[in-house]
Amino acid sequence: MGVFGANMKYYKTISVKIIEKVKCDKCGFETDGDDMEEFLFIDFTGGYNSVFGDMNKVECDICQNCLKALVGSYCRIKEYGE
Repeated sequence: MGVFGANMKYYKTISVKIIEKVKCDKCGFETDGDDMEEFLFIDFTGGYNSVFGDMNKVECDICQNCLKALVGSYCRIKEYGE
């Protein structure tokens, strides 16, 4: 039998970050979180002998148009469902 009046729910507090705006690091195009265009978010740490420097943090926010201009000719694009 259960214990009446006992609080059997346990809670924890969390915080959530929501993107409010994004600005392309290449062209400066800016959009807000309600009308989010396709962006690529690069975020990594360079390893040993990295061209970016050992253990340097690398970040870049880039819009779909700049991404296509920079690397589009190297991409393998497959149609949806392939």
